[in-house]
Amino acid sequence: MLLIPAEALPHFENMIYLPMLLIILEKDRDSFEKGPFKLKGPYVKLVDEATRAARAELRETTIYLRRHNMKVVRNKTDATFTEYVFVHGDYKDHRRYLNVRLRNRTEELLNIYFAMIES
Repeated sequence: MLLIPAEALPHFENMIYLPMLLIILEKDRDSFEKGPFKLKGPYVKLVDEATRAARAELRETTIYLRRHNMKVVRNKTDATFTEYVFVHGDYKDHRRYLNVRLRNRTEELLNIYFAMIES
């Protein structure tokens, strides 16, 4: 029997990826505002809308985890892997993620949020 329900895994991973995505969006927004762009407005608006959507999803994820007595703790990090601990009640599941995979998945999410806004 799995101690962490399958439907909870996307929420656990959202708690890993969405904060990373928000940091990237904030840095990008700052770059657009300070950069030598002639028309900054469209870029800033795109980033702001993606940030708004990511924050809303992170808020929902936080509520879900809190209601189900779950949390994510970042553990060890080295040049190749980052370890996270998924806590569900008294059970702890240690999972290691390749740093390259973390970066690539965050980039995928960035594309997804930008595509949602364009539609």
